[in-house]
Amino acid sequence: MIEAVLFDLDGTLLDSAPDLIATLNHLRAGLGLAALPVDDLRHFASRGAIGLIKAGMPPCDDEGLAFWRDAFLSHYKEHSFIQTRPFDGVELMLAELQNRGVPWGVVTNKMELLSIPLLEKVGWLSSLSALVCGDTVSSSKPDPEPVLAACRKIGIEPGNALMVGDDPRDVEAGKLAGCHTSFALYGYADKECQFGIPEDTTLINAPEEVLLILEASGAT
Repeated sequence: MIEAVLFDLDGTLLDSAPDLIATLNHLRAGLGLAALPVDDLRHFASRGAIGLIKAGMPPCDDEGLAFWRDAFLSHYKEHSFIQTRPFDGVELMLAELQNRGVPWGVVTNKMELLSIPLLEKVGWLSSLSALVCGDTVSSSKPDPEPVLAACRKIGIEPGNALMVGDDPRDVEAGKLAGCHTSFALYGYADKECQFGIPEDTTLINAPEEVLLILEASGAT
C-alpha cells in the first residue's frame, strides 16, 4: 500500500518553464541574440540551468558553461516566481492528500537556495513532510539516494512510497530506490522520453490521477 507521495518539482508540481526560459532569454539578450519561444524550450526545463544553457546559448567550453551557469542562477534566483504557477489540479490534489493524512514530499535536482524560496512563495513549505534538493545529499537523480533520503525523513519504507515525475531520471531514481513510480505526461517530457518509461510505471495525464493510484493501492 502506498503511504506517502514524493514529487519532482519543475514540470510535475510547478509550471516553472516561463521563468526559467525568461532567464535564458535574459542571457541571450546580453549577447544581442533574439529571445527564444517558451514552447520551443519547454521540454528542457526539467534539465536545470545546464540543460537550458546547452539548448539555448551558443556552444562554449566548460569554463564558459560555468560562467553562464553562475549568471543564470544569479538572475533566476531573483525572478523565479514571476510567471511560475502550480499546474492545474496540483493544489487540489495536494489538499486532498493532506485531508487523507497522506504525507508528501519534494525530491528535486534544483538547489536548496532556489527551491526553498520558491516553495515558500507558493505556500507549500510548511506542508511538506520531506524536501530533498540537488545539494541536500551527495548525489542527485537518477541516483536513488535523494529518494531514499526523502523516505527516511518521512519515516516510511521505499516500497510504500510513490515517486511522481516528468523526467526519466525521476522514474529511474524511484525504481532504483524501490518505490512505486508514476510519470506525468502533462509535464515537460518530450515524446521520445515517454518511450523509455517502464511498463510498471503508471502514466498520468493530470495531477489528480495520483489519488487514483493511491486508491488502487489500497490507500484510503
